[in-house]
Amino acid sequence: MKEATSHLSDESLIQLLKLSSEEAFGEIYERYWKRLFTAAANKLGSHEEAEDIVQQVFISIWLRREDLEIHSQLRSYLSVAVKYRVLKHLNARARHRHYGDEAAEEALLHLPDDSTQQWMEYYETNGRINNLVAILPEKCRLVFEMSRVEGYTHKQIAAELQLSKKTVEWYIGKAIKFIKSRLNVFFLTM
Repeated sequence: MKEATSHLSDESLIQLLKLSSEEAFGEIYERYWKRLFTAAANKLGSHEEAEDIVQQVFISIWLRREDLEIHSQLRSYLSVAVKYRVLKHLNARARHRHYGDEAAEEALLHLPDDSTQQWMEYYETNGRINNLVAILPEKCRLVFEMSRVEGYTHKQIAAELQLSKKTVEWYIGKAIKFIKSRLNVFFLTM
């Protein structure tokens, strides 16, 4: 059955997942597990903890599958979910070292779960970034999207678009500077 889902887009897989398709879930897992695990392991320095966190993200997605609303790319959504859990884990690890075993457990029980607010802020910020990317000059936007959305290296972008690596770096720097300056204004007016 793997072959039936391997050619599908992420958007199609999400729609099938909402219908409780285990094959779609399996395909999403296969596509993104290694990337998410690597990112978590690099931040945590522990393969076991990274594996637990990635598993928690996928379990959460399966449990919420019918109500799942993803308004960005699936890769971004999953990366943010893992990042959030890694940060929460690192915070818990630091508290544990600071307070000791029993006090850390007690403190963790009383940590507020503000994940809904964080997701809302993420979507609002992500939407703003997408709007800013959309108004970049065409070549700058293309280079930025190839780098940040599609995951191309600077060398790959340069080869694909027949540009020098320095030109690619310049476009990405220009895009980031533009986005940061506009986001600073956005956050100041919030």
